[in-house]
Amino acid sequence: MTTQELVQEIKRKRSFLCIGLDVDLTKIPQHLLKEEDPIFAFNKAIIDATHHLAVAYKPNLAFYEAYGIKGLEALGKTIDYLNQNHPEIFTIADAKRGDIGNTSGMYAKAFFEDLNFDSVTVAPYMGKDSVEPFLAYENKHTILLALTSNAGAYDFQTREVEGEELYKHVLKTSKTWKNGQNLMYVVGATKAEFLAEIRKIIPESFLLVPGVGAQGGNLQEVCKYGMSQNVGLLINSSRGIIYASNGKDFAEAAAEKAAELQQQMDRLL
Repeated sequence: MTTQELVQEIKRKRSFLCIGLDVDLTKIPQHLLKEEDPIFAFNKAIIDATHHLAVAYKPNLAFYEAYGIKGLEALGKTIDYLNQNHPEIFTIADAKRGDIGNTSGMYAKAFFEDLNFDSVTVAPYMGKDSVEPFLAYENKHTILLALTSNAGAYDFQTREVEGEELYKHVLKTSKTWKNGQNLMYVVGATKAEFLAEIRKIIPESFLLVPGVGAQGGNLQEVCKYGMSQNVGLLINSSRGIIYASNGKDFAEAAAEKAAELQQQMDRLL
């Protein structure tokens, strides 16, 4: 999916909502545990109920790897279902990969070729040769961790290095990498006050913004400082939507929560 196609979908749906598919078998409705593949059954129901309200879905790999082969099979079924039935949806593998070049090349192959995700999250700590193998894929997107929403973000990301915060150095340096136009960035919603500074460095790049909802991020503040001319935001909500109910009405409850966010986004647009 090209950036232009993503922008068109945002305008069509009046939404820049990304739904995180972080499936925990201890939290999903108990009746689904009788299914042959409870994880996929849960994801399919959530997608069927919310796809008209969201422009992206983001499975977090940890929630699938935790269940071994069965979890990875469920991930494969989920991405195949999205690609076959909702090709207009932007898919994000929240994998936070990043390793030396040949290893990154294999990670890129796994997510972009074999699983056919549109994008993958990548850690920048090992530098350009750990990221450029992902950037080599045309019409695929690498979402670089820039300023995250967790408390430990202050351990390194906001530390000053030669008079400049490290996350700013990451942003500026990443722009010089080959195929850097394929970069998007993770910026946590709980760091909304930093967005004005971030937009000075990357004024038009798309930002994946987790932390709205359960983590306390404010949608209006994020949009005030982070929205660009082409919107440039994907706001992720996971627990607040997919676990809105643990009863048989879980999909309907998820749709209600997604609709609340979509309506707020419509007004902000």
